[in-house]
Amino acid sequence: MATKLAAIIVLAAFLAGPAACEGASICFNGWMRLPTFNPRLCARGPRVNRWQRGASPAGLGLSYGYYDNRRSTSYCPRAEGIVRGAVREAVAANPGIGAGLIRLFFHDCFVRGCDASVLLTTTNSKNSDTEREGPPNKNSLRGFEVIDAAKAAIEAACPSRVSCADIVAFSARDASYFLSNRRINVPMPGGRYDGRESFANETDQLPGPFSNVTELQASFAAKGLTFNEMVTLSGAHTIGRASCRFFSSRFPEMEPAFAAKLRAQCNGNDNTNVNQDDVTPDVLDKQYYRNVIDRKVLFTSDAVLNSTETMTQVIENANRAGTWERKFEKAMENMGKIGIKTRGDQGAEIRKVCSRVNN
Repeated sequence: MATKLAAIIVLAAFLAGPAACEGASICFNGWMRLPTFNPRLCARGPRVNRWQRGASPAGLGLSYGYYDNRRSTSYCPRAEGIVRGAVREAVAANPGIGAGLIRLFFHDCFVRGCDASVLLTTTNSKNSDTEREGPPNKNSLRGFEVIDAAKAAIEAACPSRVSCADIVAFSARDASYFLSNRRINVPMPGGRYDGRESFANETDQLPGPFSNVTELQASFAAKGLTFNEMVTLSGAHTIGRASCRFFSSRFPEMEPAFAAKLRAQCNGNDNTNVNQDDVTPDVLDKQYYRNVIDRKVLFTSDAVLNSTETMTQVIENANRAGTWERKFEKAMENMGKIGIKTRGDQGAEIRKVCSRVNN
């Protein structure tokens, strides 16, 4: 009887779809708020695949000015300038696209490493259920058109030399530069190659808005990033917008006036999007940490930084000019070294079109 009941519970969770669990035993890490936690259904915490275990990302094979070496077959001196021009134009038209490009980089690197797998719609395995279709990404990722525009211009200038993975990394670097009013300049090396596989069910590795401190730390540690880098990269929530469904349950925990304003903006519609930072919504700055202290943040994963484990760093980032910006530069550079593929690695290529593998 117990075995039969467990089977029914697992089946019900599967039929419920992403609102409960992905499959019988994997929850999307911090992306779905379950009414109760049932260990029969969901193993809490991120899954660590074999290619993700190990020490801090080394970035072996990457170098600064990678496309400027005249003796290299990857020589393309205009590459980084083309990317920067595309990002500058996009951010000037809509700062939200800049926020999307930074998020695109994060979501790429946390799944299979920084190999542009997040861009694929068809893969070497001929599947269409790629990372773009995973619950954390579906209908929410932005900036693909900027990557495609930069790639098309680069292919016209230097065919088959510049990877989509590097374009994603350079775009995030440049979006950070423009959104911070040129106060953040990430030292981003190049030399990444593109992967040929992408699967929706692997996006459960991405930390989500309902994650607690322990889950956040585990997610980042699985990628070789430190606890401090987790707090630092969370500061990117000072830009961009978020859906009310990810924070409406938190209204009683927020600063009352802020909660009242959000209630009015959401107006009972969980699909409404609001600014993540109500003070400087289009500027990549340290305001996020002041918002954490003042209980004016949206997600559980933001609010939990107002805790004994993280508060020293939060206060430092909020109060010391330039401190968070320098940390963010280094953390973004390190994130760009996660699980990279370089020349000669199996399953690595320079894609001609970023959304599909080469023939």
